[in-house]
Parts: sequence; C-alpha cells; structure tokens
Amino acid sequence: METFLEVCRDMNYTRAAKRLNLTQPAVSQHIRWLEEAYGTQLFSYQGKKLQLTRAGELLKNSAATMQHDIFSLKERMQESTGRQRILKMGLTLTIAEFEIPKRIAAYLNRDASVSMRLSVGNTRKLLRELEEGTIDFALEEGNFPREIYHHELYTQERYIAVCAAGDPLAEGSHYMEELLGKRLIIREAGSGSRNILERYLEMKSLEAASFSALVEAGSIGLIKRLVEYGCGITFLYETAVREELKAGRLREIRLRDMHIVHDFTFIWRENSIFGEDYRTICEMFGKTQIAAAGKD
Repeated sequence: METFLEVCRDMNYTRAAKRLNLTQPAVSQHIRWLEEAYGTQLFSYQGKKLQLTRAGELLKNSAATMQHDIFSLKERMQESTGRQRILKMGLTLTIAEFEIPKRIAAYLNRDASVSMRLSVGNTRKLLRELEEGTIDFALEEGNFPREIYHHELYTQERYIAVCAAGDPLAEGSHYMEELLGKRLIIREAGSGSRNILERYLEMKSLEAASFSALVEAGSIGLIKRLVEYGCGITFLYETAVREELKAGRLREIRLRDMHIVHDFTFIWRENSIFGEDYRTICEMFGKTQIAAAGKD
C-alpha cells in the first residue's frame, strides 16, 4: 500500500522506486499484487501519461486516510507510555494571522499540558500535509475536494475589494470592469483567497492578468501596506483588514456586481477513525470563540 501511495504522488514508477529504495520491477510487482487482490486495474495509460482508474482513485483516498490514522494511532499508543501527544493543526494564512489566535490561546489556557504544532500555509500546502499525515486537521478558507475531506463550518466571512484611503474608488459604488485600470496586489498562486478571486473573474471572462499590472506577495501584511501606500488595490477577507478599515487607513471598494461570503472550514480525512475526536476539538474552538469575543 505504501508503494501504491508513492506511485500516486507523481504518477511515476521510477521516482517511486527511488524514494522507496526498491527496483522498478519490484514496484510494478507490488502494484500487480494489489490489482490481483482487489480484482481491478488501478492505473492506466493515456498516451504516455500514467493515471489512476476510478477504482484507483477510490483506493488512494481510502489508503491515504488509513495511513494518516496509522500515524495518529502510533502517537496515541506512545501516550500510554507517558509520551505526550502533540495536536497537529493546519491553518491558512488569513485565519492564522487574523481569525484564530485568540481562540487558540483560550484553548491552550484551558490546559497547561496541551502541546500543539501549528502549520501555516496556503490551501494547496495544507491539503498535501493532510494527505501525507503530517497534520491531523486544518482550518482553511480555500476550495477542497469535498468527497475526500469531512468538513465542519467554523464561520463565514465577507470577501471584499480594498483600496487606499485617498483613492477615488473609495467613493460611491462600482463594477468590476472599472477596477481593471488599477494594479492588482494579490497573494501567491495556490492561496485560498486568490483562488476565490480567480474563480469569480473567470465567470466574468476575466483573469488576474486583466488588470493593468500585477504584484504577487506571500505576506498579507505586505499586501495591505502596499495598498495603503497607494500602489494598487487588493481583494481580502474583511477580517484581515478590519483594523485598517476602522482606522481609516484603507477603504472598501463597494462593488455592485461582487457579493462574496466564503466559509472558513475545519477539514480532515473522510472516514478517519479519529473523526469524532477532531469534531470535539473543533467544537471546543467554537466555544472558545465566544469566550474570546467577550474579552474584546
């Protein structure tokens, strides 16, 4: 099964063999054994490109969940010998910087013995870590394959256009096409917030390159400062710019043709044997959200 998952990583027998320190014929034999055991073909070729069959996709999703649960089970068994378990949680950048810190603090302050490993990255990175089993669950704002991951809604957040305080776009309301003469300052490819904008632009037969110029940055703080200094406009979740809007350093661009409210969602592998544990933890974050809000 490990061999099968390695082949699935980049659809290449040779690279899988190298990572596993096996010969390529041995990797091929492992795949044949699995196909014989399940009575179906797992891979097929389209031209020279290797791809999963429908049965192969089903096995991959189930096997990745089993692999993740094996890692978690090993850690829990070590707990019984006195070794402390570490809760491994993934967070997308907007959520990590602006939405969840008070909730995590309240959760940690409930129990001084709790240890956590917080992985921060874009949606693409977190989905890869979930598949590899390096995190237990994630709180993210991007798009994910819902047939693979169990999901629980955490909150919903407005997605808005933002400009500098002195920009004429801050006054009145506008259509998206009126913004195309501006420089767009946006997150890197693979980020959840960028994906939302790209999907919206695609519906209008537009793309990021439709703006007069494009700046990509992996830091939300840097994006906000560049917009504040009049370098262009951006699209972010309201939670990420709430303080700047309140202080008047940034202004919302009110768009007549864009009204987006997006989910912030807890996700973990579907059918994980630890699903109820993850759900309980997520519910506790929900409760700490209420407690934390009362301290503002």
